[in-house]
Amino acid sequence: MSSMENQKRRSIVLVFVSCILMAGVQAAENTTRIPVNVGVIADLDEPAGKMYLSCIEMALSDFYASHAQYKTRVVLSASNSHEDVVGAADAALDLIKNVEVKAILGPMTSMQATFVVNLGEKAHVPIISFSATSSSLTSLQSSFFFQLAQNDSSQVKAISGVIQNFAWRRVVPIYVDNLYGEGIIPFLIDALLEVNAHVPYRSLISQSATDDEIKIELYKLMTMQTRVFIVHMMPKLASKLFSKAKEIGMMNKGFVWITTNGIGDHLRAMGSVLNSMQGVLSVETNVLDTSKLREFRPRWKRQFQKDNPEIIDVELDVFGYRAYDAAFAIAMAIENVGNASFGFENGNISAFNSTDIGNLKISQYGSNISNALSLTSFRGISGDFNLVDRQLQLSTFKIVNVNGYGARVVGYWTPENGRLVNNLNTTSSCNVSAVKCDALGPIIWPGESSSVPKGWEIPENGTKLRIGVPVKDGFTEFVKVTTDLSTNTTDVNGFSIDVFKAVVDKLPYALPYELIPFAYPNGTSAGTYNDLIYQIYLGKFDAVVGDATIRANRTLYVDFAMPYTESGVVMVVPIIDSRIKNAWVFLQPLTWDLWMTTLCFFIFIGFVIWVLEHRINEDFRGPPSHQVGTSFWFSFSTMVFSHRERVVSNLGRFVMIIWVFVVLIVTQSYTANLASLLTVQQLRPTVNDLDDLLRNGENVGYMRGAYVYGLLIQRGFQDSKLKPYGYMEEIDEALLKGSRKGGIAAIVHETPYMKLFVAKYCSKYTMIGPIFKTDGFGFAFPKGSPLVSDITQAVLNLTDDGMLSKIEDKWIKKDSNCKDSTGKYSSSALSLESFWGLFLIAGTSSIFALIIFITSFLHEHKHVLMPPDSDTSVWKRIRAMFEIFNQNKISSHTFKSSRHSDSSVGAHDHEGKSLPPNNNWPESPQSYTNHTEATSAFSGQETPISHGLASPEIFPSYEHAITIHETSETT
Repeated sequence: MSSMENQKRRSIVLVFVSCILMAGVQAAENTTRIPVNVGVIADLDEPAGKMYLSCIEMALSDFYASHAQYKTRVVLSASNSHEDVVGAADAALDLIKNVEVKAILGPMTSMQATFVVNLGEKAHVPIISFSATSSSLTSLQSSFFFQLAQNDSSQVKAISGVIQNFAWRRVVPIYVDNLYGEGIIPFLIDALLEVNAHVPYRSLISQSATDDEIKIELYKLMTMQTRVFIVHMMPKLASKLFSKAKEIGMMNKGFVWITTNGIGDHLRAMGSVLNSMQGVLSVETNVLDTSKLREFRPRWKRQFQKDNPEIIDVELDVFGYRAYDAAFAIAMAIENVGNASFGFENGNISAFNSTDIGNLKISQYGSNISNALSLTSFRGISGDFNLVDRQLQLSTFKIVNVNGYGARVVGYWTPENGRLVNNLNTTSSCNVSAVKCDALGPIIWPGESSSVPKGWEIPENGTKLRIGVPVKDGFTEFVKVTTDLSTNTTDVNGFSIDVFKAVVDKLPYALPYELIPFAYPNGTSAGTYNDLIYQIYLGKFDAVVGDATIRANRTLYVDFAMPYTESGVVMVVPIIDSRIKNAWVFLQPLTWDLWMTTLCFFIFIGFVIWVLEHRINEDFRGPPSHQVGTSFWFSFSTMVFSHRERVVSNLGRFVMIIWVFVVLIVTQSYTANLASLLTVQQLRPTVNDLDDLLRNGENVGYMRGAYVYGLLIQRGFQDSKLKPYGYMEEIDEALLKGSRKGGIAAIVHETPYMKLFVAKYCSKYTMIGPIFKTDGFGFAFPKGSPLVSDITQAVLNLTDDGMLSKIEDKWIKKDSNCKDSTGKYSSSALSLESFWGLFLIAGTSSIFALIIFITSFLHEHKHVLMPPDSDTSVWKRIRAMFEIFNQNKISSHTFKSSRHSDSSVGAHDHEGKSLPPNNNWPESPQSYTNHTEATSAFSGQETPISHGLASPEIFPSYEHAITIHETSETT
């Protein structure tokens, strides 16, 4: 029993000793840990501020629970900013001066951060903001400021992508009137311009605006045409804005509301305000739903409810996640700095600095902490924590649609490729290069509408469109302004006005407007067309309707709808009858190159036929002069198909078939063109182009006040040669006079005007051109006006259904005796270009026939050209070949048939008298030719050259022919 008691005593002693040892070890550890003061500035009067502080405390607890071996320990000192810039600055000053914190987490807003950052820069205390998002904070260029919240400028591409996706052209930003609101605007406008969207108005709401002030601003927006609004402000002010917007009917069908992530990231905390935001699109920072995040949410909820039982409706947002990661990062950075002293030293104290700010101490290791924080990277609960230039890298944004009591994701914007996608795993996207695409899911718009709003409308309680029209004296068929002084009323009509009225009728909605003449009180024009167009830019007119040409310099200030008239600047000149009335008119149907080509081919074909027929056809034999004459006669007689000579060779017939076809085509074309020249009226302009006018120094007319004057000066015309006119009658009189009598040789102006002028004086003048390129008449609107696309579509519809042509026929009436004239004139003579294919075929076939003939001839007499065992010179062989060519081909069937006819017994009549031979062809001159002598080309011997009807029966061999010839010589 005593032994058991002793054993118990020993156990108790051992436990006691162990406890003492553990306490000693713990005490030793506590003495080696280094406490580091870190401040927190938050709006602790608000649930959001308490939520951020709770996240920071839990982050430090989690950090040291998993890193118990670390020597440093962050000691938090929280200070309340009371939702005030001065309060935040005072809290920062107290933490730096009195608590001597080595870093500060916060403050919550961009306005508060601006001043706190300057204090941190002066004291070398890093300022880590997890919720200040203003783009203007980057301009502070402080090496002690870390912006862990997503910069506002990073989301403008996502917003512009939404605008582009639905092809909206005008957008009105509504933003809070402070540094936070203004910081995003330059970046937003640039992004909108990239997708061809414009900002006609900016709506500023004061941070302290009352409900009545917000309603006044919203009523102003309702009187405008734009129905697409981008809201950028803090959730508290946004709640008031949307409540009033719903109250006055701006959350109905046809409106579009888009909010930045300053609102989108707090949607879950806005509670009942969502009832006033139905149909809103919002940008929201995308946070990956990791297992760590899913584990953290309920744990934070329990801890927060335990610490703040009076607050029951707070939800975690992305800034709470950033606060958690920020605390994690600062603890890690402080540990990496080591166990060095974290004290302060006095700054440069001046006698003139009587304030606490001037006497701030400087942290000795603030730069070390800042450098360590810049290099810190880890996987946080909100994603990868990795700083570049003391800022978190871009993250993906969600596009959410507020419906019911929450928000539904309809798309994403990814920073990797800068485009919208339906979901993160799809390839369907929309980038800035596309005009319009559909990269978002189904959206329920305000008013529970599923149809995409067009983004603008004419307000019912708004004023009519103020449309300026030009006042002019000449060519009033386009725009004519008539003022009745007795009733003080103004009537505007004309071609351009009727086109505009027809276009408005084609629009799918009502477009109230009033036509306002651009004139002085006395009724005269108030300026040029450029002045009139510029009034839109100045805001005095909402549009300009009339005969205003689309010009590059004008598009700098306005947008034009599609032109509704023909384009270009033309020249109108007198016309004369060009029928030639002289003795040489028969040469005009063909150009000189065609005449010469035809002549050469007649000679060439005659030569080819002579070569092919000379040896076998008596018609192509005889003295040289006779052969040349026969060949030319035969060839040229084919022009009228009167040739009498026979063609007996197949090659000659082949050539003649093709040549007769060519001659047929050319002669028929010649006949038709000559008949046209002699019988049809040929009207041609007196001038063909501007260069003729320049070379001849002619006077040229233009419309008074028109931009055409500048074009002519640039072309090289002297000012003294340019004469202005205003009425069609003036132009007609000047053109009739001509340049030499003080008039003009041509009038240069735009196609619609000159088309009207020619329609009236069609028998005298014609249009040449266009000589300058322009885009025609168009209706002008302010830059980015949504009306432009609708008006353009209406003009297209008006053209397709023929209404535009009917309006033109109504105002531009043609004389019934006028014939349509294109104004394009060219030479009436036929050129070689029209027939070179025929001549190519004829020439090729002729050469082909010659090649076949020569090849056959050389092969037949190759024993003469290349005799075996002969020392005869080459020249004598060639001469012998020519002599053989000049001989009759006795073996030809033509000569055989001819000899047979001569040797046969003549026919007799019934009385026994001889009848002449049946021959319808005239006797060849060869029948009268005496036999001549020829000297043989070989060995100096003489050989007879056969003439007439020599045959192998008469001269059976070449040697026998020599013998007979020598015998005759002796006799």
